[in-house]
Amino acid sequence: MSKYNLDYLDELEAEAIHILREVAGQFEKPALLFSGGKDSITLVRLAEKAFRPGKFPFPLVHIDTGHNFEETINYRDKMVERLGEKLIVGHVQESIDQGKVVEQTGKNASRNSLQTVTLLDTIAKHGFDACIGGARRDEEKARAKERIFSVRDEFGQWDPKRQRPELWNIYNGKIHKGENVRVFPISNWTELDVWNYIKRENIDLPSIYFAHRRDVITRNGQLMAASPFLNMDADDIVENKMVRFRTVGDMSCTAAVESEADQIEDIIREISASKISERGARLDDKVSEAAMEDRKKGGYF
Repeated sequence: MSKYNLDYLDELEAEAIHILREVAGQFEKPALLFSGGKDSITLVRLAEKAFRPGKFPFPLVHIDTGHNFEETINYRDKMVERLGEKLIVGHVQESIDQGKVVEQTGKNASRNSLQTVTLLDTIAKHGFDACIGGARRDEEKARAKERIFSVRDEFGQWDPKRQRPELWNIYNGKIHKGENVRVFPISNWTELDVWNYIKRENIDLPSIYFAHRRDVITRNGQLMAASPFLNMDADDIVENKMVRFRTVGDMSCTAAVESEADQIEDIIREISASKISERGARLDDKVSEAAMEDRKKGGYF
């Protein structure tokens, strides 16, 4: 009898597909949270493998800060048109207009933290009982505390001490009314795994992931894209540099890195040699030692 061998990407893919199918089987109204970043794009490819030729058993949900990179929004719209799947967009601006959140002021103001209220309202409005996301354990230490099926209470809050055991490949999706589960199918992947999978699957990405020339300013030691969403003053000097983005988020808190890597092979080599984590380019993670964990406890993804 011939022996069937899987390489490590096949094993990661099979695990993620199994998790996605568990979500479809255990929950009544799941959703896939889509940011337009490489991890959520990878989730979409995995969902295609899990459920095609049928339709996805969940809509795509994007929480739009209004301060996103134009390349990301353009990519999102073209991808949804290609897939023929349903897209639901929650707008942070609506939360601001309704007085549910207050726009930050000051030089380092960002809408990133305001997304939590919009996300929780979107979950409640549509009655989602499970939200699939692309968080990975290697990104940040608070995310390393998450289970693959991570329960949120009726207020959308996460208690790191209230974690369910996950033995073997058994996932417990039982929840009480009002609760929901955050699901992380690529939790066991690393940034390098994602890029190797993107290369293998020939997945198209927003252009900002590849080296390009862009006007930037240096703020808190990081290169920020010069844009109307940054509160700039006379101390901010605009320079044109060759950069790319390792992570995609609100323009006001997502930093670029200087790079000449304009091909996937170059990016993989660059990441392999880097000693700085992907989230090291997110200013919102530097607010405090427990910045991410505090936001997650409040309902952030």
